[in-house]
Amino acid sequence: MSKSPSSITPHVILWSILAFLAIFLGWPLLHVFRGAFVDETGFSLTYMGSLLSDPLQLQALGNSLLIAVLVTTACMVVSLPMAWFMARRSFPAKGLVAALLLIPLILPPFVGAVGMRILFARAGSLSALLMQLGLVDGPVDWLGRFPMLGIVLLETMHLFPVLYLNLVASFANIDPSLEDAAANMGASPWRTFRRVTLPLAVPGIFAGTTLVFIWAFTELGTPLVFGMRRVLPVMIYDSVSEVGTNPIGYARVVLVLVISALGFWISKRLVQRSKTTTLGRLTVQRKETPLRGFKLGLVYSFFALILGFALLPHVSVVMIALSQRWFLSVLPEGWTLEFFGRALGSDMTQGAMVNSLFLAITASVIDVILGFCIAWLCVRRKLVGSDWLDTVAMLPIAVPGLVIAFGYLGCFSARFPGSWLDPRTNPMALLAISYAVRRLPYMVRAAHAGLQQTSVTYEEAAANLGASPLRVIRRITLPLLTANLLAGAVLCFAFSMLEVSDSLILAQSEQFYPITKAIYSLMEGLENGVNVAAALGTWAMALLGAGMLWAACLLGKRMGSMFRAG
Repeated sequence: MSKSPSSITPHVILWSILAFLAIFLGWPLLHVFRGAFVDETGFSLTYMGSLLSDPLQLQALGNSLLIAVLVTTACMVVSLPMAWFMARRSFPAKGLVAALLLIPLILPPFVGAVGMRILFARAGSLSALLMQLGLVDGPVDWLGRFPMLGIVLLETMHLFPVLYLNLVASFANIDPSLEDAAANMGASPWRTFRRVTLPLAVPGIFAGTTLVFIWAFTELGTPLVFGMRRVLPVMIYDSVSEVGTNPIGYARVVLVLVISALGFWISKRLVQRSKTTTLGRLTVQRKETPLRGFKLGLVYSFFALILGFALLPHVSVVMIALSQRWFLSVLPEGWTLEFFGRALGSDMTQGAMVNSLFLAITASVIDVILGFCIAWLCVRRKLVGSDWLDTVAMLPIAVPGLVIAFGYLGCFSARFPGSWLDPRTNPMALLAISYAVRRLPYMVRAAHAGLQQTSVTYEEAAANLGASPLRVIRRITLPLLTANLLAGAVLCFAFSMLEVSDSLILAQSEQFYPITKAIYSLMEGLENGVNVAAALGTWAMALLGAGMLWAACLLGKRMGSMFRAG
């Protein structure tokens, strides 16, 4: 007697997903480790030893770690007060401010660096302004003198919303009765915040800081555009042409992966240790304190200052796209829409837009299918191994895109030369898969939250009426999860449109360039290449911004759960 399809399908789905992740996540990582630790004689630490004994490599490692620490610290300084005010105080236009705080996420620092180069270059706006004010005698090359400062500022302006979203969710979920109890025992507001509020928010703090640290540590585009070559991601990028011939590239990738995974593991351990038992749910409805008068003005000024700095790269990119000439002047000399037309009119940019749209849509479809199936197995079926599946699906948060792309390049080009899986021949398939793997955690979390918030009673009622499991999913479960799945798909699509590391490493030929690789290529060209690159970045920024706002409207306060490390 054969088994019914309902008793087989969940296990088939489970093992199919595990096989997919093993091939496109586990196998490339194993290939990278093999390249770093295996030579003609077998296991060897020679390559890692030579890497860690080379002063130039150690300098690159130190620079990367310093950038990550400085960016994480700066994001904490910026995000903590903002999150506290947004969670605990009410003021006019609070919803508008919350939406504006998401705008920095819509432009990767790689694209923002195009604008910042103009502002802080030797013949840029800052030099022109200081010369007009008589504060300097001649042009100053700010980025040439302080490239790391520019990188830290730009990445901070891009990444602080990730930490802010985690902190807002953490502060909002703290039971106010615990803080009231501390206040009733005579604790001052500062002591209550330090001894009660902050410890209870530790899980959100560590989740956010881990993501920011890993993101900043593995960021490739910003130091590449600013010309800072002595950082590990750029040195890995420079070794792409030596994949398969020089094992040092693999050793660099392993070092990045180990440090990223170590940071993720430490964060998880600290979160587990810091878990404080609360009352399970809010026993008292929190009342937000309204702000008025002088305090309201200070809060508006603070948010305006942060948003002004955070939106500076976006504004500068748009201004470059609109400028006819911008040389040793505070503002552009003349305005034009010509470059927006050129950004969509050339063969390379048109091909890049089409490629990115195809890749982002394909990656989003893959993520919707995989993300829903993973969440359904973990929440509804709870099979043996489903917990492991959830953990493995979240691994791409801790595995940088730089590592995955380098692994794909070495693994599939060596095993399938000349085939559709060889990125040197045609990278489109692996680009779509890498985008999907990188953004899979967003979809898993979106579907997971939707299933947890949806009562299983409706599905049980449909099953009791004779509906098959597939019909229950199609007619009951999926319609109830539409908003969550759509929000997750929008996020996957938006971030895939401007993915940097995978695109720069895997897209080797102009006909396969996504938008980000086309922007980088244009920046290196002549005849207003920077203006056309800025215009292309503006088009992409508009598309990504619309997607982010749509996802925020669909998810509301659950938006922060998309950016958690666990």
